Amino acid sequence: MMIFRVSRAAGGISALVFLGLLGACAEPEGAWPSLDAENRATPAASTTAPDPYGTAGTPVGAPTATTARLPAPQSRVVPTATPGAATGTFVGQKVTQLRGDLVALQGQIQQQNNELTQVRTETVQTTDAYHAVVAAINSRLQAGTTPGNPELIQQWNQAQTQLDHLSADIARMNNLSTAAAASSAQASYIRESVRSAYSLSGAIEEDHRQLAVLEDDVNRTVVEVDRLLFEISQDINRQTLYLSGEQRNMTALSLAIKNGEMYGASLGNRAVVPLTPGSPQAAAVAGQRPLVVIRFDRNDVNYEQALYTAASQALERKPDATFTVVAVSPAQGTSAQVALNANNAKRQAERVYRSLTNMGMPSSRITMTQTPSPAVAANEVHVYVR
Repeated sequence: MMIFRVSRAAGGISALVFLGLLGACAEPEGAWPSLDAENRATPAASTTAPDPYGTAGTPVGAPTATTARLPAPQSRVVPTATPGAATGTFVGQKVTQLRGDLVALQGQIQQQNNELTQVRTETVQTTDAYHAVVAAINSRLQAGTTPGNPELIQQWNQAQTQLDHLSADIARMNNLSTAAAASSAQASYIRESVRSAYSLSGAIEEDHRQLAVLEDDVNRTVVEVDRLLFEISQDINRQTLYLSGEQRNMTALSLAIKNGEMYGASLGNRAVVPLTPGSPQAAAVAGQRPLVVIRFDRNDVNYEQALYTAASQALERKPDATFTVVAVSPAQGTSAQVALNANNAKRQAERVYRSLTNMGMPSSRITMTQTPSPAVAANEVHVYVR
C-alpha cells in the first residue's frame, strides 16, 4: 500500500514526498479523469422518465400563478386603550396624555405585527419557489444529464436568487426586532409614568379609576410587545439556520451539476462520527497503513495530485474499493485548543472528501470520521482504502 505525505518542506516550500513508486506521468492538476470511470455507465436517454422541462422550457414543479400555497400567517390584533372622559384636573390631563401615548404606541406595535406577518408570508412563498426549482434540478440529475448543463445552471441561479430573497427577509426581521425593542422600552416607560401618576396631588377618584384602567391596558400592551419580540427572535434564529443549511446544500448541488450526477446531501449536513474502538470505522482502518497522509501545517497545502494518483492506482488494483477519510487532530494543549484543532481537522477532512467527489468518486463509497492523537503535532487527514 503506497503512502503519500503532504507536508511543509525545508525553506517553507510545499513538497510531495512519495514513499512508493508512482507512475511516470501524472494528470495536470485540476483536470481529473473520473476515479470511477470504468464503473460508470453513460446516461442514456430515458423514454419513461418525465421530462423535467415543459414545452416552454419551464421546470416541472416551478411555481406558477395557480400553484397552491400554504395558508398565509394571520396578524394578531393588538389590544386598544380604553377611552375615558376628561375630568378637568391636572391628573386627568396627565391621564389623557398617557392614554394618547399608549394609543400611538399600540398603532406602532400593530404595524410591526402586520410587517412580521407580511415577512412570514413572503418567506413561505420564497421557500416554496426555492424547493420547486431545487426539486426540478434533482429530478433532472437523477434521470441523468450532461456535465455543466446550462439549463441546470440557470435553474441553480434561480434557486440562489430565492435564497438571496430569504436573506433579505432575515435582514428585514432584524430591523423589525430593533423597532420592536424600542416599542418595548417605550411601553415600559409609559407603565412607569402611569404608576408615578398615582402619587400626584390634586386627583379625584375618577382620575385614579382611569389610571387603574390605563395601567391594565399598558400591561396588556407590554405582554403583546414582549410576545412579538420573542416571535421575531425565534423566526430569525430558525430562518438563519435554515438559510445556512440550504447554502451548503446549494454548494453540493453546484458540484452535482458540474459533474452531471447527484452526489447526495451537503458535507455540512453530514455527521462526522468519532473513531471509537469497536466501531465500523475503527474496524475499517485497524491494522492498516493509510493510503495517503496529508499534513495541514499551513493553509495552502497542495495535495490533490498526490491524492488522485494514489486513489486511481488503488482502484486499478481493486475497482470496487471504498475509502475512509479520517481527520486526525493533536491531543495536546488545553481543552479549548483540543476542541479547536478537532474542528479545524474536520473541515480539512471535508476538503479532502470534496476533492474525491470532484475526481468522480461516488460519495456512497467514502466515509468520514475523526480522532485525536498525541502522536501528531499538526492536523492531518489520513485516507484509508479497503
